[in-house]
Amino acid sequence: MTRLDRARAKLAERELDAVYITSEINQRYVTSFSFTDGSVLITKNKSYVITDFRYLEAAKSKVVGDYEIITAKKGNYLYELCRDNGVQKLGFEDGSISYAGYKSLVDRLPGITLTPAGQFVEELRLYKEPGEVEDIVRAQRIAERAFAELIPEIRRGMYETEVALELEYKMRKLGAEDKSFDTIAVSGSASALPHGVPRNVPIEDGFFTFDFGALVNGYHSDMTRTVVIGKADDEMKRLYNTVLEAQLAAEAVITEGYRNFDADRTARDIIEGAGYHGCFGHGLGHGVGLEIHESPRLSTSAGDAVLRAGQIVTVEPGIYIEGKYGCRIEDMMLITEGGAKLLTDCPKELIELDI
Repeated sequence: MTRLDRARAKLAERELDAVYITSEINQRYVTSFSFTDGSVLITKNKSYVITDFRYLEAAKSKVVGDYEIITAKKGNYLYELCRDNGVQKLGFEDGSISYAGYKSLVDRLPGITLTPAGQFVEELRLYKEPGEVEDIVRAQRIAERAFAELIPEIRRGMYETEVALELEYKMRKLGAEDKSFDTIAVSGSASALPHGVPRNVPIEDGFFTFDFGALVNGYHSDMTRTVVIGKADDEMKRLYNTVLEAQLAAEAVITEGYRNFDADRTARDIIEGAGYHGCFGHGLGHGVGLEIHESPRLSTSAGDAVLRAGQIVTVEPGIYIEGKYGCRIEDMMLITEGGAKLLTDCPKELIELDI
């Protein structure tokens, strides 16, 4: 079943005559074409990529699926398309349209009922196709290789910003389209910040946390490794090993049909049981794909959601002691039929850089 077929099946499920897609990420997903000015209209029988002249030639060669590619004309073209296709109930992406945009739709589509589509396309994106998994794994291998090349080059006196830029340069040199997100490379007391920003200061002794990824064909990878600058004392080793134990325990139980909540709870119980109460303040993981953070979520707020084959999730427990230091270890996993597969291939033993 093609992506367009799956979208049409969801139209029937939602009792919609059509869906109007304005999110650039979702437009890319349903058409396999990346463009920044336009929209997509999927009806029960016909579908349209609506863009302007700048993207017309590219769209004709790159759009995948039975789409009519049209340029946005003057006048009320959207109303005409809806009228020609008998659309009376139109789903719109309420998460990606402004109130002004919504008001414009109301004015442009008299007599047509506008219905919030919610996570219409995001629900399709939950389940990765083999090609999507391949792109994510390719991105992950690039990130891993770049990290392996970087570690021996770290020297005392290097700035956090310098290290982050060097890692990003290596990923690009190895074939990444771009970094997956703003690289985190924070040392010493800044490692206590889960989303710390690299500082224009020399790297400090103690934990040095790297959270980074590569982008390949629009798909992201995501991983975190924490090393030590200098020598780790007994408490640092205990903290690191607790995070690692929590991660390995969660990865051991994650499988198709397992509750997202329970995956988080498995790791959280180990961290709290070791005495680090209140030091693991974020969820265990999240989905990865065309966006770096997408559904599903592994967290205590996941309710009764369970893991399904085709989903890719991160597993990233951490311990953060305010004003002192922190540690996080992160892998990605693919949920398979009856199981799960680790996508990350990078050592996790504690690395001490005695530089």
